[in-house]
Amino acid sequence: MRRGAGALLAVGALLGLALQTTPASADSGGAAAGSAIPKAAQERAAGQWTAERMREATPLDELTGIGARALDRAGQAVPRGKELKIPPLDTDAVTKALPEPGGAWSGGGDVVNTTGRVFFKMGGRDASCSGDAVTSDNGSTVITAGHCVKYQGAWHTDWVFVPGYHDGQAPHGKWTASKTLTTPQWESSEDMNFDVGAAVVNPLDGKKLTDVVGGQGLSFNADYNTEMYSFGFPAADPYDGEKLIYCSGTTFQDVLLTKDHGLSCNMTGGSSGGPWFTEFDEGTGKGLQSSVNSFGYTFLPDTMFGPYFGEDAKKLYETAQAG
Repeated sequence: MRRGAGALLAVGALLGLALQTTPASADSGGAAAGSAIPKAAQERAAGQWTAERMREATPLDELTGIGARALDRAGQAVPRGKELKIPPLDTDAVTKALPEPGGAWSGGGDVVNTTGRVFFKMGGRDASCSGDAVTSDNGSTVITAGHCVKYQGAWHTDWVFVPGYHDGQAPHGKWTASKTLTTPQWESSEDMNFDVGAAVVNPLDGKKLTDVVGGQGLSFNADYNTEMYSFGFPAADPYDGEKLIYCSGTTFQDVLLTKDHGLSCNMTGGSSGGPWFTEFDEGTGKGLQSSVNSFGYTFLPDTMFGPYFGEDAKKLYETAQAG
């Protein structure tokens, strides 16, 4: 039952910053950046995300208006007086990455429970992303995109994770974050190579997250040009955020402004932070998370990019699972 792309980048970019880029293999040597959430704020978040508010939450990418600015932002990264030279893409690699027709995930398995929507407030507005529950020492770790926890110097508030979300329902509950974290490079300069975030969520009804929904394994330093599956909850037109959507295909390496993995995928805003898996088994719905939905270029439609999970992503995960 092999299926393919369901739709990921209708606006041309989930997040088109590309302001600061450094080699993805760079080891900052710094610790993950985090923001502890006051208890009162956690309690407030727990009760406010009704089915109606979840359905009406705006995809983060639409709130920021980021997608249309991808090229402008890229231009700002070029020294004054120099031309932005974009090398040609390996068209053969992109063609190989084209997925089979598909859309909503109907295969069942663990991914239906571990993947969910993320809701939070940014600048007083209700916003949404996607995320994934992963195996961890604390049994309470969620992996998402960096811009789904912090953007333009401000940490998002009222942050909750809703695993298994569908049609306004929270079958496994709404899990409030006690702490959100990101890589030092995203925290300091929003470097697209390191657009990875995490959250530590509180127990719910006396149980930990992965005791309830299970958790996906992780893989760091995954190869380029390998088969991956991407999942998320796109909420921008033509999607409405109510179903789990996916893409699959052979990845390629971004040669423009990052060292990210690339995948043919036309999911729209709201899918940011959803997991990419290597060694994904369609029968069990299990895989090794190796990236997250991050951004796309306005001039390269229907193509998603996800950060390379190197040593800094690994440090972020280790910090989160120890929390």
